[in-house]
Amino acid sequence: MGDISLRDRCYKLIARIPRGRITTYKEVAEALGIKGYRLVGMFLSRNPRPVEIPCHRVVKSNGDVGGYIFGVEKKIELLRSEGIVMKNRKIENLQRYFFRLK
Repeated sequence: MGDISLRDRCYKLIARIPRGRITTYKEVAEALGIKGYRLVGMFLSRNPRPVEIPCHRVVKSNGDVGGYIFGVEKKIELLRSEGIVMKNRKIENLQRYFFRLK
Protein backbone atom coordinates (compact mmCIF):
# COMPACT_ATOMS: atom_id res chain seq x y z
CA MET A 1 0.00 0.00 0.00
CA GLY A 2 2.89 2.37 0.68
CA ASP A 3 4.17 2.10 -2.89
CA ILE A 4 3.95 5.26 -4.94
CA SER A 5 2.88 4.84 -8.55
CA LEU A 6 5.11 5.80 -11.44
CA ARG A 7 2.57 8.47 -12.42
CA ASP A 8 2.64 9.99 -8.92
CA ARG A 9 6.45 9.92 -8.90
CA CYS A 10 6.35 11.76 -12.22
CA TYR A 11 4.02 14.41 -10.80
CA LYS A 12 6.25 14.87 -7.73
CA LEU A 13 9.25 15.48 -9.98
CA ILE A 14 7.38 18.01 -12.12
CA ALA A 15 6.22 19.86 -9.00
CA ARG A 16 9.91 20.56 -8.20
CA ILE A 17 10.53 22.58 -11.37
CA PRO A 18 10.75 26.24 -10.30
CA ARG A 19 9.07 29.14 -12.05
CA GLY A 20 11.15 30.38 -14.99
CA ARG A 21 12.85 27.01 -15.54
CA ILE A 22 12.03 24.09 -17.81
CA THR A 23 13.01 20.47 -18.21
CA THR A 24 12.45 17.88 -20.92
CA TYR A 25 10.29 14.79 -21.23
CA LYS A 26 13.54 12.84 -21.60
CA GLU A 27 14.98 14.29 -18.38
CA VAL A 28 11.81 13.33 -16.49
CA ALA A 29 11.89 9.79 -17.92
CA GLU A 30 15.56 9.36 -16.99
CA ALA A 31 14.93 10.67 -13.47
CA LEU A 32 12.15 8.08 -13.17
CA GLY A 33 14.52 5.36 -14.41
CA ILE A 34 12.49 4.62 -17.54
CA LYS A 35 13.12 4.97 -21.26
CA GLY A 36 9.62 6.04 -22.22
CA TYR A 37 9.38 9.79 -22.52
CA ARG A 38 6.11 9.27 -24.39
CA LEU A 39 4.75 7.74 -21.20
CA VAL A 40 5.77 10.92 -19.39
CA GLY A 41 3.85 12.91 -22.01
CA MET A 42 0.81 10.72 -21.46
CA PHE A 43 0.97 11.26 -17.69
CA LEU A 44 1.21 15.02 -18.19
CA SER A 45 -1.68 15.06 -20.66
CA ARG A 46 -3.80 13.65 -17.83
CA ASN A 47 -2.48 15.98 -15.14
CA PRO A 48 -5.32 16.44 -12.63
CA ARG A 49 -3.78 19.54 -10.99
CA PRO A 50 -1.95 21.72 -13.56
CA VAL A 51 -1.48 24.60 -11.10
CA GLU A 52 0.27 22.41 -8.50
CA ILE A 53 1.97 20.21 -11.09
CA PRO A 54 3.33 22.72 -13.63
CA CYS A 55 3.47 20.44 -16.66
CA HIS A 56 3.79 23.48 -18.94
CA ARG A 57 7.45 23.54 -17.82
CA VAL A 58 8.22 20.27 -19.61
CA VAL A 59 9.30 20.59 -23.24
CA LYS A 60 10.84 18.46 -25.97
CA SER A 61 14.61 17.88 -25.99
CA ASN A 62 15.00 19.95 -29.16
CA GLY A 63 13.40 22.98 -27.47
CA ASP A 64 9.97 22.67 -29.11
CA VAL A 65 7.31 23.42 -26.52
CA GLY A 66 5.35 20.22 -27.17
CA GLY A 67 1.72 19.76 -26.22
CA TYR A 68 -0.32 21.01 -23.30
CA ILE A 69 -3.66 20.10 -21.78
CA PHE A 70 -4.98 23.66 -22.39
CA GLY A 71 -3.39 24.02 -25.84
CA VAL A 72 0.02 25.00 -27.15
CA GLU A 73 -0.77 28.73 -27.24
CA LYS A 74 -1.61 28.69 -23.52
CA LYS A 75 1.64 26.81 -22.80
CA ILE A 76 3.61 29.43 -24.71
CA GLU A 77 1.80 32.21 -22.84
CA LEU A 78 2.61 30.61 -19.47
CA LEU A 79 6.27 30.05 -20.33
CA ARG A 80 6.67 33.61 -21.59
CA SER A 81 5.00 34.95 -18.45
CA GLU A 82 7.76 33.20 -16.49
CA GLY A 83 10.46 34.94 -18.54
CA ILE A 84 11.32 32.11 -20.92
CA VAL A 85 12.30 33.42 -24.34
CA MET A 86 10.91 31.63 -27.38
CA LYS A 87 10.98 31.95 -31.12
CA ASN A 88 8.60 30.02 -33.38
CA ARG A 89 7.30 27.82 -30.54
CA LYS A 90 10.83 26.85 -29.59
CA ILE A 91 12.81 27.72 -26.45
CA GLU A 92 15.80 29.90 -27.26
CA ASN A 93 18.92 28.79 -25.40
CA LEU A 94 17.35 25.73 -23.77
CA GLN A 95 20.33 25.23 -21.44
CA ARG A 96 19.85 28.68 -19.91
CA TYR A 97 16.49 27.62 -18.45
CA PHE A 98 17.14 23.90 -18.04
CA PHE A 99 16.38 22.37 -14.64
CA ARG A 100 18.09 19.05 -13.95
CA LEU A 101 15.96 16.58 -12.01
CA LYS A 102 18.61 13.96 -11.34
